[in-house]
Amino acid sequence: MRVQKIGIIGSGHIGGNLGVMLGKAGYEVLFSSRHPEELQELVTAAGPSARAGSVAEAIEFGDVVLLSVPLKAYRELDSETKQALQGKIVIDTSNPYPERDGAMAVEARQDPGGMGSVVARLLPGARIVRAFNSVYFEDLKKTVNKNGDTIGIPIAGDDQEAVQVAVELARSIGLDPVVVGGLTASKFFDVGTPVYATSASASEIKAKLRIE
Repeated sequence: MRVQKIGIIGSGHIGGNLGVMLGKAGYEVLFSSRHPEELQELVTAAGPSARAGSVAEAIEFGDVVLLSVPLKAYRELDSETKQALQGKIVIDTSNPYPERDGAMAVEARQDPGGMGSVVARLLPGARIVRAFNSVYFEDLKKTVNKNGDTIGIPIAGDDQEAVQVAVELARSIGLDPVVVGGLTASKFFDVGTPVYATSASASEIKAKLRIE
């Protein structure tokens, strides 16, 4: 699948920085938020093929949707938005933080299938891939860790075409993708795991997760 247009829902630390990096890598990017008029700085940084709009516009625009919002924000996604995401490749970067997301995050952390299972239930019919959630946004921008190694990006999903899209996007912005497994395998790089927020290289991730 050839991807050229990326719709971004949630233009904060992860979504915003990824959008800028993808724009610089040559993709067309549409940043969205409740207040798209406040996103001009990101649009400028991402380059001439970037613009801002509404969430609905981002979904319609994107060959792929990058969903980068707090877990609690899923409660605010209306039925029309969820319906529009059905059949779309959705790269989800969310993390469950109880201090921010409340009981929803506590329940998510206890889910045996990890955040992948949680998001799949919240967005039925979407082609979910978990990626870019395990790296701190400041490190994401650098693309290399303190040892000078390219930062690895664990990826998990059941839809192989969607997984491959995430792999290609990671590579295009100078990161080293590591396919961990199906969607429930995202639990191995959720919050609190040995590879979370470590900026580990691909080889280090594979060693920690015992992936050959």
